[in-house]
Amino acid sequence: MNNIMTRRTIRKYSTKDVDKALLDKLLTQASRTQTMGNMQLYSVVVTRSDEGKKALAPAHFNQPMVTSAPVVLTICADFRRATDWCNQRKADPGYNNFLSFINASTDALLFTQTFCNLAEEEGLGLCFLGTTVYMPEMIIDALQLPELVMPVATITVGWPNETPALTDRLPLASFVHEETYKPYTATAIDEYYAEKEALEENREFVRINNKETLAQIFTDIRYTRKDNIAMSEGLLKALRRQGFLS
Repeated sequence: MNNIMTRRTIRKYSTKDVDKALLDKLLTQASRTQTMGNMQLYSVVVTRSDEGKKALAPAHFNQPMVTSAPVVLTICADFRRATDWCNQRKADPGYNNFLSFINASTDALLFTQTFCNLAEEEGLGLCFLGTTVYMPEMIIDALQLPELVMPVATITVGWPNETPALTDRLPLASFVHEETYKPYTATAIDEYYAEKEALEENREFVRINNKETLAQIFTDIRYTRKDNIAMSEGLLKALRRQGFLS
């Protein structure tokens, strides 16, 4: 039986290193995941040095696990390698476009999730950093990513030094639609979010931020319209720079 139902995001790590042989094994195993046309449209940049982590930290809002984790993995949507291969084999690549970015991103994220599952089965602790797509140009510069290579995911990896509580999840009925998508009624929304909104930590979060509802925490504090628009512009700029919006 796998341990997916008890998995936790780990942000604090012991000083024990992550052996290169173990990491290489997991990365190799993860490469067996699904991939479009068997092209493996991803690359992984492994960062172990203190200097490298410090260079990446600002792009991730200086979250402490970026510099404290033994290993930071940046998974990139990569059509550079396939394009170079085509160019060297008398083939005409046409991958400098948004569809190709979506395809490569899908490959990269499938690889990322497979790696996460495998690593956690080995007892490693992980934290997926959604900040990767917030300020991608900083990561592009730090990792010297060429055209047609775009960072899409970052994972901090190490041996756990904490056992945080399990986070809540919405019930199955809230996200599974039989045959066709069913619109959400007000009653259904009340039912599906009742447990999340009733959690004491969430109620306290609402109180200390002087909000009326938990939803306002997300719209007014965590993921605001202003930030979403600004970071969307930054993402589009990075995609142009990397040649995916030519």
